[in-house]
Amino acid sequence: MKKFELPLNTAVFTTKYVMEGLSKIIYVSHDDDGDWQFHGKEENVPDSDIRIIGLGEIIELDESVLEIADLPMGFEAIRNSSDDAWQIVSPN
Repeated sequence: MKKFELPLNTAVFTTKYVMEGLSKIIYVSHDDDGDWQFHGKEENVPDSDIRIIGLGEIIELDESVLEIADLPMGFEAIRNSSDDAWQIVSPN
């Protein structure tokens, strides 16, 4: 299995919905600035619902994110449900 080339305490972005188990991770972005974002089905999440946690915590919530640990910067990975395979989306 792949692994992230970052320390497990690296700060990443997610939502309270993912953290509270109300939503599964179905969208991941590895931003151009190197930041990682892990989101559920919710769209237009207000800033007050964004959470910053450690990468290790995200892996504990959903080990399938390890499948896309080598996602290049600027790319996104999406899926319809946590049972589906990740689809890599290239920038524009």
